[in-house]
Amino acid sequence: RSPIVAFLEQFTEVMVIVLIVAAVISFVVGESVDAIMILIIVILNAILGFSQEYRAERAMAALRRLAIPTVRVRRGGQVQEIESLNVVPGDIVLLEAGMRVPADGRVVESVNLRIEEAALTGESVPVEKTEGAIEGGSIPLGDRKNMAYMGTTVTYGRGSAVITGTGMNTELGNIASMLQTVTEEKTPL
Repeated sequence: RSPIVAFLEQFTEVMVIVLIVAAVISFVVGESVDAIMILIIVILNAILGFSQEYRAERAMAALRRLAIPTVRVRRGGQVQEIESLNVVPGDIVLLEAGMRVPADGRVVESVNLRIEEAALTGESVPVEKTEGAIEGGSIPLGDRKNMAYMGTTVTYGRGSAVITGTGMNTELGNIASMLQTVTEEKTPL
């Protein structure tokens, strides 16, 4: 949607229409100060609603841009290039420097593999990945050295990962679902 359409949609709610009608009636009966105050409140409400909606849409668009068009996978012992949308749990994805990770996966081979995870963890430097198991119960996302996450970028080395989650079943998908479940709150105005 264009920003203009999104802004104009802020004026289609029942309560906003009632307030606009009240402002018109106030003008007609000579209460121009009340009418102006009502219109200011309606406009502020529209600006606030538009800005929240616009930022959420931009965040969703940024998440969509992190998708990868094609990826090399090992299926049935053969390496093939497929669309990233066709990657399924159990596929072994080949990771190389410069590529984005197409889905969440457990690293099964690592040769100097380093992945930039700043978008997910805030790490300022690429994280070295290993194929070994990590001991412990609930390990924070940034400490999972044996996992590769969708949307992160391989900066150095090569490796492979067995896919454990795709689409909305990834850490990036978890962020996207949190953005989608943001409820619209009524303003005190």
